Amino acid sequence: MTRRLSLRIGRDGEIRVSAPLFVSRSQIMKFVEANAEWITKARERARQNEEKRNGFYDKLPLKTKQEKMAAASRLDEIISPLYEKYAREMGIAADMQLVYSATKSKWGSCYPKRGKIQFSLYLLLLPEWCIESVVVHELCHVFELNHGPRFYALMDRFFPRWKAARATIKKVMNR
Repeated sequence: MTRRLSLRIGRDGEIRVSAPLFVSRSQIMKFVEANAEWITKARERARQNEEKRNGFYDKLPLKTKQEKMAAASRLDEIISPLYEKYAREMGIAADMQLVYSATKSKWGSCYPKRGKIQFSLYLLLLPEWCIESVVVHELCHVFELNHGPRFYALMDRFFPRWKAARATIKKVMNR
């Protein structure tokens, strides 16, 4: 439950209002109207960010099955040796299934109980050392599912440059 009125703009430019239960619909509408200028600017920023984001992802054509298969093969050539190296270093059995898909919402996902790690084909748009950081990140999830202090201690131990990699990824995406 929220304690105060607040506004957010979604990626699609949609206005999202959070309000306490006791606030009336007319109070909410007045709040939205009073913030019309901010909403216009925020929607424009969201549009520009989405344009940049799409421009980034459009650099890797993944429209056909053949393009996806070729990208998966190239990415596997990079990720498999990294996975084997870090799994060995971390004491993880290197028998997890590596899956590649054209996801834009996440660079990777780890499913330890299912024995599967999924990687985004769009990793190919990043420098190889940043891909390495993502591989280590997903392997750290074998030990720690959330992003708490223990997780980041593992990242510090196995890939101390992870913060620099995260910053580089943001720069690459916003070019």
